[in-house]
Amino acid sequence: MPTIEELASQLEAVSGAKKVDPDHPLQHIADVDSLDLMEWLYGFQNRYPDIPADESLFADIDDTTTLRVVHERILALVPARA
Repeated sequence: MPTIEELASQLEAVSGAKKVDPDHPLQHIADVDSLDLMEWLYGFQNRYPDIPADESLFADIDDTTTLRVVHERILALVPARA
């Protein structure tokens, strides 16, 4: 499972944003738009195929949705290890 810092770096790389603060609302990060989030999600799905993440991570995106919130949603999807 990637750390929240790794997720932020991945989103910076996809979007071209200079800085992605994990606690800043995603809708208000300069240079990050919905297409960037979908491209980031596609990359995440390819890197971590065992985690069933999909676009529902962003289904109810609003001013309270931060990368930290998305990270918590991803953690909830991680399959339990036997």
